Amino acid sequence: MTLFIRFGCRVALAFIWITMPISPAADITAEPADPHLWLEEVAGEKQLDWVKARNAEAVATLATGADFKDLEARLLAILDSREKIPYVSRIGDRYYNFWRDAAHPRGLWRRTTLEQYRTPEPAWETVLDLDALATAEAENWVWHGASVHEPEDRLCLVKLSRGGADADVVREFDLETRQFVDGGFTLPEAKSRIAWRNRDSLFVATDFGPGTLTTSGYPRTVREWARGTPLAAAPLVYAGQPDDMSVTGWHDPTPGFERDFISRQITFWTNEFFLRRDDRLVPIDKPADANAGVHREWLFLELRSPWTVGDTTYAAGSLLATNFERFLAGDRQLDVLFEPAERTSLVAYSPTRNHVLLTTLDQVRSRLFVLSHRDGAWHRVPLPGVPPVATASVAAVDELDGDDYFLTTATPLEPTTLSLGTVGEDGGAEPTPLKRSPVFFDTAGLVVSQHEATSADGTRIPYFQIAPANLPADGSTPTLLYGYGGFEIPLVPGYDPLAGAAWLERGRAYVIANIRGGGEFGPAWHQAALKQNRPRAYEDFAAVAEDLIARKVTSPRRLGIKGGSNGGLLVGNMYARRPELFGAVDCQVPLLDMRRFNKLLAGASWMGEYGNPDLPEEWAFIRTFSPYHMVATDREYPPLLITTSTRDDRVHPAHARKLAARLLEYGKRVLSYENIEGGHGGAANNRQKAFMDALAWTFLDQELGGK
Repeated sequence: MTLFIRFGCRVALAFIWITMPISPAADITAEPADPHLWLEEVAGEKQLDWVKARNAEAVATLATGADFKDLEARLLAILDSREKIPYVSRIGDRYYNFWRDAAHPRGLWRRTTLEQYRTPEPAWETVLDLDALATAEAENWVWHGASVHEPEDRLCLVKLSRGGADADVVREFDLETRQFVDGGFTLPEAKSRIAWRNRDSLFVATDFGPGTLTTSGYPRTVREWARGTPLAAAPLVYAGQPDDMSVTGWHDPTPGFERDFISRQITFWTNEFFLRRDDRLVPIDKPADANAGVHREWLFLELRSPWTVGDTTYAAGSLLATNFERFLAGDRQLDVLFEPAERTSLVAYSPTRNHVLLTTLDQVRSRLFVLSHRDGAWHRVPLPGVPPVATASVAAVDELDGDDYFLTTATPLEPTTLSLGTVGEDGGAEPTPLKRSPVFFDTAGLVVSQHEATSADGTRIPYFQIAPANLPADGSTPTLLYGYGGFEIPLVPGYDPLAGAAWLERGRAYVIANIRGGGEFGPAWHQAALKQNRPRAYEDFAAVAEDLIARKVTSPRRLGIKGGSNGGLLVGNMYARRPELFGAVDCQVPLLDMRRFNKLLAGASWMGEYGNPDLPEEWAFIRTFSPYHMVATDREYPPLLITTSTRDDRVHPAHARKLAARLLEYGKRVLSYENIEGGHGGAANNRQKAFMDALAWTFLDQELGGK
């Protein structure tokens, strides 16, 4: 099981579930009164009646024909396929998997041995049947994972969500008896952060009542909770500031390196962390925007900005290593494990017991390496067995006691392969394939190519195109352009069976844009589209669209766009800025009202990405990329589908509701659908996902595929 500890945020939008209505803010004075503010109450009767009316319209328009039913059934069959890869994590000497299919819509937590896992049909032992539990407790439980006490590997903290929201309930579970522990650790529903300190105590960051949450809605206090004592009596370990993002604590159980840590996430991009030693908090001297990790004797630092130490300046995007204890004592001998070039970046690193595995990108193509420390220096060799054109990732199986790793590889036209290997100083032998995903769609005649567009400021923007080899150069091909462009997250092409079955198999084109704001080329690529520079991401996306049109791959009438979350903000901007470029827009779980995003759920945590709309000087530039404020009555817009979830506790469903309401008021073509469950993923189970995906693909087909 992977234990490696990293400090800092490399994930996008994360929020907390709030059930109370949100009142209008008194500080909104620069804009006219918002007539749709009432839609911010999540579960009010009037609000849900409005949602049901919109849902009925979308269903009547998109989901009543035989073609829709056939597509939905095919997508569900893919999602429920018993042939898909059962991904596993190791706990002790067994391999655990969470599995959903038609017979188990909520899912089974199950386990097997490595010997069995190597076989085509492993013998699985059920650990927890979520469907049976949900029925017994009359709850719509959605699996959120489990945190295992190591190295004992028997007790764990199971996390269960109601309907797919990020907030969850926590219960202690015994892996040997396969039962919840009577009188064990339990936490009520909250966006908690928990970690084992030892068998009988936890680090707990949760909602302890008034004053214990940040303005982002995350815990601002860490307490140490002993078994058998009331949670409310748990002594305070650390308290962050009210306007921090969050705090958390954890224990490193590595034999010989046992230690406690506290992390303070100040903003999305800045953090502090401390070693807790003899009940003192020892600060780790690092740049505030650097992410850090510890493994055995090593401290690792990922730099997001240049860092000068003595006479040496380390480049942003570098990965550094140093001896942890010597660093605490003042030694600043730092080894460079990775240094970016103009078009290379670090995606992830994963220590095994004796090595470090690197996942990097070179021109948005995966390159994997093994780092080994011997004779006082680090040595790097390529990881063997990685196909040269595949998108690949690698992670340690269990860094506490071994050098085994899982390798995952895929291309847009070649299904995913999961392999198991063992690292050696020379890289080791080629990994052994364990599982392969089945072929879910016909790839005959399709090819993958990489291209570049030129953005408004001259920057070259790469993109991947999956399309028929004999693509007619007349602009007639229905084409879907996908993007994200935020939070330093790179987009890399992989095998997408749903897009393949619904779109590519029909001779259409699918395009992935690597725009600024993402992490394709490291921190600088992301920072180029921060705050007042956010419009660069939208200029980049428009440049890719214009290039597709100039190359006669497609035409505005045949070009659709899709994005979710921050990508929903992206396509919302394209809709408002450049409507003439597109024939349809698919906007999923979006962020759209940038005047109030920091008031809705945990939106305050994203101000490091977008800016603070409560500051007049920052609202001046934020307003230029707020779709809710950019749309106008006197402009023509392409057809728009907006989807969200009532239980989305990351991006408030009001973003989708309010833009749909405004566009309906303006007489524009807009459909909206809000799933009652599902959280930020939009769906709580495979059936819901198949339905929501079928809605989107049917919409795109109707608008882009017709005569």
